[in-house]
Amino acid sequence: MRQLLAAAAGLAVLAASACSPPAPPRSDAVSAVPPVPASLPAPTGAHPVGTTVLYLKDTSRPDSWNLDADARELKLTLWYPTGQRDGQRAPYMTPKESELLLKGSGIASAPYDTLSKTRTNAIKDAEPAGRKLALVVMSPGFTKPMSTLTSLAEDLASRGYVVAEIDHTYESYATTFPDGRVAECLACDSNSDPGFGAGLVQGRAADVSFVLDQLPSKWDDSDRIDRSRIAMVGQSIGGSSAIATMLEDPRVRAGIDMDGTAYSRIPKSGFSRPFMFLGSAQHVPGGPAPTWDRDWKLLTGWKRWIVLSGTEHQSFTDTPLLADALGIKPLAGVLPAARAAKLTRTYVAAFLDQHLKSQPQSLLDKPSARYPEAEFCPAACAHS
Repeated sequence: MRQLLAAAAGLAVLAASACSPPAPPRSDAVSAVPPVPASLPAPTGAHPVGTTVLYLKDTSRPDSWNLDADARELKLTLWYPTGQRDGQRAPYMTPKESELLLKGSGIASAPYDTLSKTRTNAIKDAEPAGRKLALVVMSPGFTKPMSTLTSLAEDLASRGYVVAEIDHTYESYATTFPDGRVAECLACDSNSDPGFGAGLVQGRAADVSFVLDQLPSKWDDSDRIDRSRIAMVGQSIGGSSAIATMLEDPRVRAGIDMDGTAYSRIPKSGFSRPFMFLGSAQHVPGGPAPTWDRDWKLLTGWKRWIVLSGTEHQSFTDTPLLADALGIKPLAGVLPAARAAKLTRTYVAAFLDQHLKSQPQSLLDKPSARYPEAEFCPAACAHS
């Protein structure tokens, strides 16, 4: 594990701390091979996937980032099982969103509209299928639009979940609204302010609660959701926001933090709802990101702390899957993108199946020969 920590320190491609925009790729990470068209891996569940977009406005609070806005506007993308196998595939993002994300991330090795040509597996505005479906709220990393978690969202939808991905306005490089406005990252100007991370996760917790309040009236098919079975999954600051949300909203009964430094403080009395940390080597006990050590002691219910060796911060997103299209050459020592995606999908789905569908998962009880990269902390990986 010490070797993994040393390797992880050098994994800089599109990596970021929970609250910092990513540094531009290193010059040795840019490939001379021309970019190729990208597509996301197929979902592994039994159902085809549909998707639709909703726009919500919270008039009860002003936007904390845009002082000219007297209401908080949100874009919500839903992914769900459908019986429909044919139809228009949903776009990954618009050309302008692709341009702003690549420019903001310092990526100049591919045309700026590259990600608008990426193919998803979901059918736009397809008719949902199923009843009493568990709901998974998903929150992306800082500066990232929700589309960067599309592969995981599609996979969960194919397994019978409704996934609600939130674009937290002004916290990513680009969010497009129906009237053509593109909200850019105003929060990026404040990310070095004291208390920024704590304030950010509290704002995201408010976003999630508002979405849960509004979904029944804003989505015509919301009666398909079992509102007693809700979980939250997030990456980076989105993962940090899972704890913050669960502390504020009892409707979220289980959560996963994927490689996010925690900012909300769990009370000394403890926190008893199921929670899983799933991360890279920076989050081993005694490692450079110590908040999981602190919070682990305060989780009093079902809990797991799993480190996936060979991963880095963006391994839990779509970014490695799109590296070829972006002309980015993966760094040595990092798991292949397809393997990292499989591990992420497998462990996230196992957690949700156990805690939202009451299907016990032996995979979560001990290391598996099929997935030797998964190390169970703190005892199994502490200082090893």
